[in-house]
Amino acid sequence: MKKTGLFFGSFNPIHIGHLVIAGYMAEFTELEQVWFVVSPQNPLKPAASLLPETQRMRMVRLAIEYDKRFKASSIEFGLPRPSYTIHTLAYLKEKYPGVEFCLIMGADNLATLKKWKNYEQLIREHRIYVYPRKEETPVPPELTKHQSVVFTQAPIMEISSSFIRNAIKQKKDVRYMMPPQVAEYIKEMHFYER
Repeated sequence: MKKTGLFFGSFNPIHIGHLVIAGYMAEFTELEQVWFVVSPQNPLKPAASLLPETQRMRMVRLAIEYDKRFKASSIEFGLPRPSYTIHTLAYLKEKYPGVEFCLIMGADNLATLKKWKNYEQLIREHRIYVYPRKEETPVPPELTKHQSVVFTQAPIMEISSSFIRNAIKQKKDVRYMMPPQVAEYIKEMHFYER
């Protein structure tokens, strides 16, 4: 069964930090592929700074177009909202029966996993590959010792999408923080300038 890691995010915009984590997961774990699952509008996040999902999807496709280990997924665009990870996984398992789907998440997300819908089922049925974050977030001991949780030594990346958005607003040159084709597209479309 092909092991595929699902890397969920708004990718607003995608940057080299995301790609370094995905590259690490594809090279240093058993994952054979990493799917970037672009999340639709999160009802808990302000919509003002969030580009439409189709634009964010376009940037992800531009960023990964030459790497066969990566795939851009718009799977959540057509699912009921708000989208819950457990529902997305159930849909993917049905659609791709020959694939073993795993989750890729930061240690900060693992720390709050117990608040997720049906988290017990999620952790029972799927492996979770965790990358470290700069801020040490206390993770409940039963999650750190869980057989489905795999802690990785992925590089800690301090670049964030919000930093990039704010820098663009301040007319700073941040082109080296993203793949060149993404930086070019953002410039051409005048994204994040206001």
